Amino acid sequence: MGGKNKQRTKGNVRPSSSGRAAEVLAREGGAIPGFVGFDTTVTSELSYVPAVHGAEDIDNQVDADFRLVLRKLSKRDVVTRLKAVQDFGTMCQERDAEEVKGVLPYWPRIYCKISVDHDRRIREATQQAFEQLVLKVRRSLAPFLKSLMGHWILSQCDTYTPAASAACLAFEAAFSPAKQPEALGFCKEEILNVLQDILLKETADTLSDPQSVTEEEREAKYLRLLTSSLLGVKKLLSMLLENDRAALEQKLALLVSSGKFWKYSKHKTPQIRWAFFEMICALCRFTPQLVQSEVARLCPAVLLGIDDTDPVVLPHVWEAVLHVVSTIPDCWTHINAKKGFLPKLWALLKEGGKGMAKGLHPNLMPLLSKLPQEVTDPNMDFYTNFYAAFLQGLSSERAVTSPSESAVIVTSFVECLRYCILQNMGEEQSQEKIRNMLISQQLLPLIEKAVRDPSLQNGPLFLLVTDMLVSWEKRAGLHGEHEEISSKDLFKILLADFWEELCLMCVRCVDNEDLDAQTLEGVATLLQVMRYPERVSRKQTQKKKSVRLCLSKNEEDEKSVIQEEEVEKLSQTASLQTEHFEDAVCQLAQLCLVHVNEKNSEKHLVFLAQLLQSFHTPRIFSTLLEFDEDEPGDDKWRKEKNPAVRFLLKRVVVWLAEMGCNNTEHLVEMVFSSLCCCSLEETTHILNHITTMGLQWGVILQIIQRACKDSEARTSCREWLKGSLLGEQLLGLTEELCKVGRSSASSTTQTSNPSWTLISLVLSQNSNSESLIGEVYMEKMLERLHTTLSEAKSLSDAGNMEPLISFICDVASSFFSSVQDCLLLLSAEELLLTVFKLTAQDQRHTHLSESLLEKLKNVCVAGVKSLVLHCECGVREGGFLHSAALWVMKQLLSISMDIQSLQVLVGAVQSLVETILSVGGQATSILSQFFTHLTPSQTEWTKIRHALSPQWVKSPLLSSRHRGVCEKPTKDMWKLKDSNRLPAHLCVCAVLGRVTQTAAASPCDQMEAPRPSFLPNLKDAVSELLYALQWCKELDYRPAVASGYHNLLAEWGLLDGLHGKVPVNSLLEILYLKSVTEGGLWSLTLENYILTHNLAATHRRALNRLYDSADSLFPVSLSKLSTLQVLCPLMSKEDRETLIALATAGIVNWQENESVYGCLAVLLCCLNGNTPVEEEVIQAILATIMEWRNSREDWFLFSCDLSETTSEQLNLNVEMIRFLSWLVSRCPAVLGGNQWDFLLCSMLAWLETASENVSSLWNPWVQLFVCENSRLIVTLNQFFTSSSSEELEKLPAELAGEWKDFFVEGIYNLLLPLPVKITETFPEPDDPVFPMAVLQSLCLALTYIPVQQLNQNALPPRFIADQKTNLPESLQTLLNTLCPLLLFKARPLQITVHHMLEKVMPQLPECDGEGDNNKSDDDRDEPCLSPPASLMAILSTCEELCDSILAAVQVGEFAVVQPLSVEYSCILAYLLAWKLLLTFFKSSPSHLRAHYAQYLKRSRSLNNLLLHLFKLMPENPVCPGQGAESKESKTFFTESLQLTVDKSVGIESELPHLACSVYYSTVQDLPAMVRLWWNSQEKRVSSAVEKFTSKYVSPVLSAQEISSVHDSTQMFDSMTVKARSAAREVIATYSVDDIYIELVIQLPQNYPLGSIAVESGRRVGVAVQQWRNWMLQLSTYLTHQNGSIMEGLALWKNNVDKRFEGIEDCMICFSVIHGSNYSLPKKACRTCKKKFHSACLYKWFTSSNKSTCPLCRETFF
Repeated sequence: MGGKNKQRTKGNVRPSSSGRAAEVLAREGGAIPGFVGFDTTVTSELSYVPAVHGAEDIDNQVDADFRLVLRKLSKRDVVTRLKAVQDFGTMCQERDAEEVKGVLPYWPRIYCKISVDHDRRIREATQQAFEQLVLKVRRSLAPFLKSLMGHWILSQCDTYTPAASAACLAFEAAFSPAKQPEALGFCKEEILNVLQDILLKETADTLSDPQSVTEEEREAKYLRLLTSSLLGVKKLLSMLLENDRAALEQKLALLVSSGKFWKYSKHKTPQIRWAFFEMICALCRFTPQLVQSEVARLCPAVLLGIDDTDPVVLPHVWEAVLHVVSTIPDCWTHINAKKGFLPKLWALLKEGGKGMAKGLHPNLMPLLSKLPQEVTDPNMDFYTNFYAAFLQGLSSERAVTSPSESAVIVTSFVECLRYCILQNMGEEQSQEKIRNMLISQQLLPLIEKAVRDPSLQNGPLFLLVTDMLVSWEKRAGLHGEHEEISSKDLFKILLADFWEELCLMCVRCVDNEDLDAQTLEGVATLLQVMRYPERVSRKQTQKKKSVRLCLSKNEEDEKSVIQEEEVEKLSQTASLQTEHFEDAVCQLAQLCLVHVNEKNSEKHLVFLAQLLQSFHTPRIFSTLLEFDEDEPGDDKWRKEKNPAVRFLLKRVVVWLAEMGCNNTEHLVEMVFSSLCCCSLEETTHILNHITTMGLQWGVILQIIQRACKDSEARTSCREWLKGSLLGEQLLGLTEELCKVGRSSASSTTQTSNPSWTLISLVLSQNSNSESLIGEVYMEKMLERLHTTLSEAKSLSDAGNMEPLISFICDVASSFFSSVQDCLLLLSAEELLLTVFKLTAQDQRHTHLSESLLEKLKNVCVAGVKSLVLHCECGVREGGFLHSAALWVMKQLLSISMDIQSLQVLVGAVQSLVETILSVGGQATSILSQFFTHLTPSQTEWTKIRHALSPQWVKSPLLSSRHRGVCEKPTKDMWKLKDSNRLPAHLCVCAVLGRVTQTAAASPCDQMEAPRPSFLPNLKDAVSELLYALQWCKELDYRPAVASGYHNLLAEWGLLDGLHGKVPVNSLLEILYLKSVTEGGLWSLTLENYILTHNLAATHRRALNRLYDSADSLFPVSLSKLSTLQVLCPLMSKEDRETLIALATAGIVNWQENESVYGCLAVLLCCLNGNTPVEEEVIQAILATIMEWRNSREDWFLFSCDLSETTSEQLNLNVEMIRFLSWLVSRCPAVLGGNQWDFLLCSMLAWLETASENVSSLWNPWVQLFVCENSRLIVTLNQFFTSSSSEELEKLPAELAGEWKDFFVEGIYNLLLPLPVKITETFPEPDDPVFPMAVLQSLCLALTYIPVQQLNQNALPPRFIADQKTNLPESLQTLLNTLCPLLLFKARPLQITVHHMLEKVMPQLPECDGEGDNNKSDDDRDEPCLSPPASLMAILSTCEELCDSILAAVQVGEFAVVQPLSVEYSCILAYLLAWKLLLTFFKSSPSHLRAHYAQYLKRSRSLNNLLLHLFKLMPENPVCPGQGAESKESKTFFTESLQLTVDKSVGIESELPHLACSVYYSTVQDLPAMVRLWWNSQEKRVSSAVEKFTSKYVSPVLSAQEISSVHDSTQMFDSMTVKARSAAREVIATYSVDDIYIELVIQLPQNYPLGSIAVESGRRVGVAVQQWRNWMLQLSTYLTHQNGSIMEGLALWKNNVDKRFEGIEDCMICFSVIHGSNYSLPKKACRTCKKKFHSACLYKWFTSSNKSTCPLCRETFF
């Protein structure tokens, strides 16, 4: 093609232009030419955009978006075209009508192509888009209709149903139903042209482009369009008006006359044949004249095509056959019927329609009616062949396996037979022969076959035959019609013949010894259907409806499928009136009796029962009796006149007795068939006789079940059911069952199932609120069941009675659920109460299984529902609910229950309450009364409260939240008993709380919403629940009972105490009243309620209203004091000042006041509340206390035995100590010299008393006394150490000196031995009497002990044999005394011991240093020195314990340790010991540090430590309270650990934090040993260690090392050190004389695990070899010495200095100073005179196994 730079043809001066070419074409043609393929054929290749001259105006009418979409429609890609069609539809819907109209000129050509696209999705989308286009343009479509309509009709007949439906919707959107025929008539010729072209002209290759479309797609499209065209012709003819059809006949004649058209009847594709026959039907219907012209080709094509059994084609072939035989009378002249048509028909019928019976057989009777005489001659042969083929088809494989196919064949058979009989009802002999043949040779064999075939029995045959007989009876005049029928006598003869032959057939079937039960069943079914055809038709109609939506085709579903038309037609079938019927039945009944009498045939007996079920007439029974009359013998029932009664008593009852209980259903049915002919008296007489015959109970059960089956039978049996005879029998049966059930469980399950079912039936069956049996007997039976159940409950081996209880449960459940007013019976309520008791007791007591317990619960629910539903008087005394509530209270108050028993009881009560609420109605009032009976009286509340253990006092007493006394406390009183029994108070509170909660949570659908406030005494119940919760809380949930109870309430959601169910003011009032009157735990409950719900802020007025005025709480009693302690912080300033005034008055006038302690306590409450008070008042009170010291010395417990003091005396001393503490911390200015002396001397005297009474520390009041004195010591320490110099100057002269010189020594000489005494006196820290609070307070005081006191301690000497030590005796005693306490399971003591030892650790290496200097390094090859032996002994013990604790944990996993457990204490001791050891190591000088390191290396202690640490450090050591990990997050390595004695918050993270702290100290102080350990570990461990260290430790440690270098004050001669923190580098510059050396030390990313890199900087005046040696030395020092970088540099500088001083290197390590023990080369070879380090020589000799000099190889001496 042309290009811009190419040479043009000579003379061609203008570039080529397609636009100009179009102009030329336009000028020559005079019109806009169509593009290639732009004709009206379907194959046109569309191109939308017109590019010719003159088309611009048209093109401009089309929107640019439409233009783009229409271009895409011509693309080859299927997805592109589909998306374009969808977009086109959307745009038609959204754009304006004018824009859419611009597309119309181009739409027909596009539509004609894409509407027949290969892809069905495109075809469907095209029709949907077309609908949107039609809805938008409306009438504007008219000019383009003719070019569209042909393909539009074609699309409406598309074989893809969604596309066809969419096209129809578009058509309906364009034209209303009235306008549619007109629109088609307007375009009829164009439509027919399109269809005709496809049918006659087009081929697969002309419809599609062979180059772009595959052969398969071309063929598929061609076949689809052929089918659509044939159907399109049918649609066109069916929708056109009559005159338009006539106008088209000429064109249609061209189509019909074409040979190609008739070939479609034999086309290989079924869908084309189907469409062809559909079109033939339309032609026959709408253009009969046209069909007549082509009859010669039409008749063979249709009539000889009946053998086309393709499922798609066959229905349409037969439709065409019926149309042809109806439209063309002489159609049979154009074919040979006997050679061509009938053989094909016989073959079809013999094969059952080849599985297409539903499409074939309904057409047979219409065909039969149209067959002319010449076809059916001779008639006898024709009918014989016809029906024989029919019957043979019924035996075909498909008909046998498909009940629906079989039903269609049978229906068609009977229809045709009825028609033929009616057509041959003449008197001619030939017609009579035909009738006889049809009945005897065709119908009766079919009936006999059906009788023997179950599938045919369930079909429509019997009903169809019955309907046929009824119609014959009507024609014979047997139904009373007055119409005169000419052939009446013929029909009577016909009926007589039929019944005669049918009777013979039935007798033949029945009178056969080898017959199977199924044949008798078939005969019975036939007779029953004939007797009651309306039942069968109704049943089949229901079945038909139920199967309509069934998709499966299995046999069971298909059995019930019958043609709907047949069912509707037969549903009106009348009953047979002929006597022949009854004669036949009588004959069969007699025949059955013969077989029963002579051969005891059970099958015939069942058949007789079935006969009598449908035919219970006096004549039948008379016939049976007449037959028996022939037998000789006395008949004692001859006096009975009713034949039914005689037959029943003479025959049926005897059979019942003989049969026993097996298969007696038919006999019971026979009994009731006979009773239908009896009067009420006779019925009662017969049933009573049967009852007294001693039959098995299963028979009686069947009789009662049958009596309850329908209302008529129940009415007739009412007298018998209500009678005493049956009642007594049933009562006796109940007694027997209960007796047998108790004695033998195994027999119960096997023999008494029917009996229990019978009992359940008679108790639960009721109608119209009337019981089945007499109420007297019902109540007696219930009473017996209740007695049995009660015995089962009391027996210890009740589990053996489980089957019996199970049966009783079934009976009771059925009874409670079915009988409306069942619980009006007293025995029923007693039974229900017993069931409730069984459900409310623990299985360990009742021994019931889970399944049985569930049954009992269901029984209880059913009974309670029935009770509440029909209860009118609420909870009456002696009734079930009243008795149940009293029993529950008895259980709670008198029986000690464990958690499980309580759960079961509460669950039963909760279920009871839920059931009451679920009924609604008067549930509120019933529940209110029930709750009242469940609530204890005030006396009972007080009794069970006092039964609670007093151990709760300890915690609030020692935490200063409670002030109380105890008369004669004993040691055993404070020991927690390991009982698992809950106190009664807790149990009652749990039950009441759960009931209240259930009442609150119930759904309220009723008008009267059940709220908890309707419950009486709810305030008391809620307050008691709060009291119980407070009791558990004060015990700190330590006893198993308290923790279990707390967990149980948490599970039930009762931890809030249900306070929200009672108004706040009401609850506050009741708690306050109980606190004022009783005090103790009530005061703590009140305090907890106020604090938990922040009532001080929200209900301040309500709190103030609780007391009238402050003076109302005076005089102070213990209960008032407890209440005042709670309320004091909430009181106003004025009220507190009033209280101070009253208390001061009471203290000052102590001689007249008995409650000095109370006044002092009130004063302290107010002072602690920051109440302002004048100094004079304080001085007066202090003077009064000092006066007591002189006048009432016995009040002060100085040097006395605390075991004999009362709690009141101890309380008074405690309050004095608290007052003195308050003075020191808040008001020291008022203290003069005498007051300070009194205070300090009293404190020391009290401490001495405490140290002398360690054995009395089990007493909480003694503990409180010691704790408060210890707090006073802490306060004094803080005062003297933290007060400013100005404050100290204001103190009396010499006070500070006396404190330091005398009192401190006195205090700590007494304090330091106390922890040892306590641990010796109370060796078990988990013992409830262990004084942990005392230990903690003493430990707090010990943290202030000065180092001097530790060094010069007064501890009793304690030494260990063979213990090597350089320490002075006092220090060694201190270590030997305190180190073992690290392992004592008391965290405060462990922390305090650590703090005290940490103070003395820096002094210990000095002692080792002195001892080490006495020995020469040269005497030892590998010098090592042990740290303090007592510390190492504890460390060794702890290490073994940690090994066993952490054995199962892998390195890198995090071991979670329960805080304050035994494991926690062991690990804490281990880590604290290592922390002390690291402190000791860090304090050591360099040369000793190497010795200690060598010891640790040999003992492998450090290796074990590191392994343990990586099990104790968390994977993500972020401090608690942090969010997601970030750069600024605080970790256990960035935050220092505060080991406080009294720490209570964050105790969970203490151990992980401590582990991280120890690891950090280890890598900081022992980096070389850690590095050595890391390199020796396996790959998994080393990877985990490196990953953790690099991420969390190295950044912090590197920054600290760099910072320490930067901030170091250490100065070196001739060497300067600088640090670069960003680059993690340290630069050391060494210069001496003309020598200049610069070294760069680079820390690795995983410092200290990785080796420190030493790089070369500048150097001047140093040889290369020497330079390398020095670099190697520095690298060695930094890698192998345990210290900081500065220490390594100092060591290296000393080494270099020694070199310049003339000392030669050791020729083994090439260093002057040894890397580990820092010694100089001293061992000289006598031969070469070279000197070596002794440690280096030792390694040389041991590794080489020689004793020669490393240089000269001479023997080294």
